[in-house]
Amino acid sequence: MTFNSTQFVSLIRDWSRELGFSQIGVSGVDLSAAEEGLQAWLARGFHGEMAYMAAHGLRRARPAELVPGTVSVITARMDYLPSGTGEDWQATEFARLQRPQEGVVSLYARGRDYHKVLRSRLQKLSERMAGHIGPFGHRVFTDSAPVLEAELAARSGQGWRGKHTLVLSREAGSMFFLGEIYVDVALPASAPVSGHCGHCSACIDVCPTQAIVAPYRLDARRCISYLTIEHAGAIPLALRPLLGNRIYGCDDCQLVCPWNKFAQRSPLPDFDPREGLSGSYLVALFAWSEAEFLQRTEGSPIRRIGHTRWLRNIAVALGNALRSSFDPAIVEALRQRAQHPDELVREHVAWALAQQADLR
Repeated sequence: MTFNSTQFVSLIRDWSRELGFSQIGVSGVDLSAAEEGLQAWLARGFHGEMAYMAAHGLRRARPAELVPGTVSVITARMDYLPSGTGEDWQATEFARLQRPQEGVVSLYARGRDYHKVLRSRLQKLSERMAGHIGPFGHRVFTDSAPVLEAELAARSGQGWRGKHTLVLSREAGSMFFLGEIYVDVALPASAPVSGHCGHCSACIDVCPTQAIVAPYRLDARRCISYLTIEHAGAIPLALRPLLGNRIYGCDDCQLVCPWNKFAQRSPLPDFDPREGLSGSYLVALFAWSEAEFLQRTEGSPIRRIGHTRWLRNIAVALGNALRSSFDPAIVEALRQRAQHPDELVREHVAWALAQQADLR
């Protein structure tokens, strides 16, 4: 039987929908046009402490070097807004930021770890493919290796790069995860789509720390998602007040984006929010012991930052809450952690307690 690659891609799309994916695209492996931008970004140190981004160098832009034999890349989109998300969800999320005593976790992290969800389903998709064409060389990625994910997504028709550097879709906004399958099978590339940001600069203007230093250019060292998740040390003093009550990640640039009125709800229960990760008071979250933290975040992306960084982030948020109004419950919660065995926690607690000085 003659192999028809176009029909095969159509079958892959059908299988992917059965597995909960919203869109499938195909990209070639020539990403040379992206190499200069990658090198310039790294040279300016915008990757911060994410040493793995520099360690792999241009292999990020060369799929065939990362996985020898790769000739095509299948990209997959999976929407993650919980099924019960209301129509005015963007306003609802912005309102959370106006309640200083509430801890705000990024929307994507309130449910199950997306790495686990996507990886298993991409592997199942690969197995369906192998069942149709026989064994083939492939490797699955889910934000787990030196992959130029957004570049591949844009080249494969998933959307365009927004000014915040995330991928935007006219049909789905940006509230989705991306995954890839590097394959040694030649498949027809999907047509890319044109950009539709126009003169809009809402994402740049809303960023609390001005981490989007220019359109399409992000300084991760100032990004709240980086600071609360990737950054292992002390949060810079000048940036602490700007974190507000965000304790894991930040959605502001996505919340303000007009295209996210088209964000799609996920059909999977995996991304429904867990108890404690949506609408909880900072004082209650700060009281979690390490054992409780590990139990409550089992299977969650939050678990990887560990209890110490969890306390560091919440201490900053509690300090910011004290800046808005004095609350003896917050002061007492901070004092309970003032002698924590880890210096990182002690230093951030001391800073937080100092924020009440002008309010008593």
